[in-house]
Amino acid sequence: MLLPIVQPVTLGPSFMDPNWLLDQFGGSLIWISLIIIFIECGLFFPFLPGDSLLFALGLFIAGSQIEVLGIGTQGVELVVAMIMLGIAGFAGNVVGYEIGRKIGPPLYEREGRILKRKYFDSTTVFFDKHGNKALVLGRFVPFVRTYITVVAGVTQMERARFFRWSAIGAVLWVASITMLGYFLGQAFPALGENIDLAIIVIIVFTLLPLVYEAVKHRRKPSAAPEA
Repeated sequence: MLLPIVQPVTLGPSFMDPNWLLDQFGGSLIWISLIIIFIECGLFFPFLPGDSLLFALGLFIAGSQIEVLGIGTQGVELVVAMIMLGIAGFAGNVVGYEIGRKIGPPLYEREGRILKRKYFDSTTVFFDKHGNKALVLGRFVPFVRTYITVVAGVTQMERARFFRWSAIGAVLWVASITMLGYFLGQAFPALGENIDLAIIVIIVFTLLPLVYEAVKHRRKPSAAPEA
């Protein structure tokens, strides 16, 4: 029995809605998803539905609504989809990083409709606070996910270090959210009927790394006097 089609994103243009994308592209949705993830992770379009799309893909695979490369076996399809999406996310980061190294300062000085200076400033603060981990934690934060790679390029972060942490972030981001959608879709088929609950699940899950970091940093000052 197929899962009801989920609609994790219900606001904004149609292309922001994974359900609309599934209706339009059917089995080709995986290829459209690769393009969307690539663009969001490196080409300055932070409004794309990265988190909700990954979650929806997990649900779609669990409900056999899409096949990846015509494999037909859910477990294998899930793994192959995550590998492809992880590569797309990492490739987008690399492009964004190289753009930052080449033309980052002019982009910062230019106040555009999409490339706003305040986004760069808030991402820089996030990067300074978390260091290498920002490339991992930033994956779970909209806007930061898009601009963190550019900031890394502008600040001339060492390539080897950037590639390493960016790859780790891409794997954790794609695998965690896609698997969350897949296993919840198998365990609770009714989840696909409850749009609001699906959105809440995504938001809570993506905020967990930030909550953990906030709690850890808050504990550090209290532990200093004891030391």
